[in-house]
Amino acid sequence: MQKKFFDGVVKQFHQNRIPSSLFIDPVEAQVRASADIGSDMIEIHTGEYAEAKTVKEVKEQLERIQEAAALGKSLGLGVNAGHGLDFRNIKPVAAIKEIDEVSIGHAVIVHALSVGLELAVREMIGLIENQ
Repeated sequence: MQKKFFDGVVKQFHQNRIPSSLFIDPVEAQVRASADIGSDMIEIHTGEYAEAKTVKEVKEQLERIQEAAALGKSLGLGVNAGHGLDFRNIKPVAAIKEIDEVSIGHAVIVHALSVGLELAVREMIGLIENQ
């Protein structure tokens, strides 16, 4: 993480009353650096979880996300997550209590091409709310 650069950007955002969010890997050092520079939120990159091939890999990546989310919350950050999340893999991430929001727009729109937007949204809400 380019801590000095992002520190300046976050300060400029805050001077203009713009909340800041940093898109980071689920790595302790990146979570701590985000809090150190005063970011309001983080979005945890879930791409490695989404691309994991084995049950073991999925479990390991999910644990990384859970740990980063818990640390972020404990440091006072808003915590979001996203990248590669879809109808197949959203439930475990949505079940992490420290995560405030998930980025699932791409998956919803792609699914809507075959079932319509209203049904796609209803299906995703069903998956997220039934934790």
